[in-house]
Amino acid sequence: MNPHLTTAPGHGLSVPPRKEGRTRLGVMGGTFDPIHHGHLVAASEVASVFDLDEVVFVPTGEPWQKADKKVSSAEHRYLMTVVATASNPRFTVSRVDIDRPGPTYTVDTLRDLRSLRPNADLFFITGADAMAQILSWKDASDMWDLAYFVGVTRPGHELAAPYHGEGVGLLEVPAMAISSTDVRRRSAAGKPVWYLVPDGVVQYINKYDLYDPHGETGDEPDRQNPDRLPREHGGETQTGRLNNDAVTPRRADISRSFS
Repeated sequence: MNPHLTTAPGHGLSVPPRKEGRTRLGVMGGTFDPIHHGHLVAASEVASVFDLDEVVFVPTGEPWQKADKKVSSAEHRYLMTVVATASNPRFTVSRVDIDRPGPTYTVDTLRDLRSLRPNADLFFITGADAMAQILSWKDASDMWDLAYFVGVTRPGHELAAPYHGEGVGLLEVPAMAISSTDVRRRSAAGKPVWYLVPDGVVQYINKYDLYDPHGETGDEPDRQNPDRLPREHGGETQTGRLNNDAVTPRRADISRSFS
C-alpha cells in the first residue's frame, strides 16, 4: 500500500491522511439541473469516508460540455442548490463558477478555491462517467496538483480509465442511480419527482415551471433584491470557512420559501 495513504474502515479504500494544521474541503461541482438526492448522498458519504470538514457545492456557470444543450439559468440552478443543502451545516454553496465569465472549467474552479482557501486540501467529487473523460478536460495535467479526485459510482459500475494513482479514489454510492436527466424528463411529462429531489427543490421547479416542455418557464429570480437572495459565498462572504455562520440564516429563509 502507498505509505502516503490510509485505509478507510469498512470501505477498503485508501485515502490521504489528514495534514496537521490544514482543513479538508470537498468540492462538489456540477450543473445541478436539478440537484437531486444522489448528489446529496454522494457528498455526505464522501465527507464521512474522507473525513471532510466541509463540502462546497459549485454550480457550473456555462458548462462547456453542454454548449449545444438547453440548460436552466445559472441563478435557478444556484438557488435550487441553496434550497437543497440548507439543512446540512457541513454543506455550503459557492458562486465562483457562476460569477466567472465564460465557460466553466474544473481547473479554474479548483484554482479559485485554492486561492480563497489556501489552508485547505481540496477533494473534488464527481461522477464516474465524468472521471472517465477527465483527461480531455482543460489543463488536465495541472488538476492533480490542485486536488484529490473522488469518483462516485453506482454499485457494480466499473470505471474504465487510463489512470489509477494515489490522486484518485472510487466510492460506491447506491443513490447515484438517480439522474438529473430523468428528473427533467419526468417533470416535463407531468410525472412526480418527489423523493428523487429534496421537497424544496420540487416546490422550486413547480414555482418557476423550470422544465415546461413548451419552454414557458417562470420569471428569473431577482438578484437585485438582497432580501430575496442569499449572498452565500459571493463578494465578502467568500472567505473564511466560506462564512457559513453568516449566511446560514439566509439559506434557511430561502429554504423555508420552498417548503
